Amino acid sequence: MKLLRTGVILLLSMLWAIVAGLVFADPASARVEVTDTAGATQLRAKYVALRDQLADSPFQRPLALNSIQSPGSLKGDVYALVDHPFPKVGSALDSAESWCDVLILHLNVKHCSVAPGAGGDILTAHLGKKHSQPLSQTHQVPFRYRVAANSPNYLQVRLGAQSGPFGTSDYEITLEAIPLDAARTFLHLSYAYKYGPAAALAMRAYFSTAGSEKVGFTVVDRTSEGRPVRVGDVRGALERNTMRYFLAIDVYLASLSAPESQRVQKRINDWFAATEKYPRQLHEMDRGEYVAMKTKEASRVNASL
Repeated sequence: MKLLRTGVILLLSMLWAIVAGLVFADPASARVEVTDTAGATQLRAKYVALRDQLADSPFQRPLALNSIQSPGSLKGDVYALVDHPFPKVGSALDSAESWCDVLILHLNVKHCSVAPGAGGDILTAHLGKKHSQPLSQTHQVPFRYRVAANSPNYLQVRLGAQSGPFGTSDYEITLEAIPLDAARTFLHLSYAYKYGPAAALAMRAYFSTAGSEKVGFTVVDRTSEGRPVRVGDVRGALERNTMRYFLAIDVYLASLSAPESQRVQKRINDWFAATEKYPRQLHEMDRGEYVAMKTKEASRVNASL
């Protein structure tokens, strides 16, 4: 019986590692829609409030990351200035197919496809382990995709799912953007979800075993020697994956300046290089292993789109 319980805990641990990083948002959640003007005004006010923090960022670039853990829910936000003109951002991220090219860069996304649905495009992601595996061994999760706003001054894109594995629910991801000047865009990526008792069990199992040494970015304390103590457990996992998704968006946008035949390899290599700037949080494998795995998986995505 003890062996059986141990096996169940380890299985939940492995599956939680996937769930924590890879389920997205439901654009159909009950919210009041933000108009282009109101959304742009609110995001510009946020930029003004964060301007000093962006100028003195610990991330080696103008970027701020925040996270909140409440009973039964988690939310992460990345705010960043990116060196991409707003028209490029708006045109690049207004299709579900483009988001498949973004998502496949994540370690645990093994495949991605798009099909029309009653309320808009359905983006189906195959979620799996951090190494190559047959699609038959992955978990298929359909996400609803919607461009809520795309004007000359404001972009808002939503992806989502009302429910997920192990009692998780209300997944919400929102990307917002406004032009800052002719060459730069201010981006906001928000990622949130809720979890029930089964997901909480999986979290505890994972972070007491395989995930016990993993940390996020937020400094929650200092040692007696003054060294930073960074957030761990599920909030740390949320921060790591929020950053991974932001970096995937950024390198996807950068790849569009390359010849089309070179774009896939450019973003694969650039994403790995971007994550290696934060090895304590984001390093999982060596470059050769990642590039080989993602080259195969990205080719499979392109063949299906």
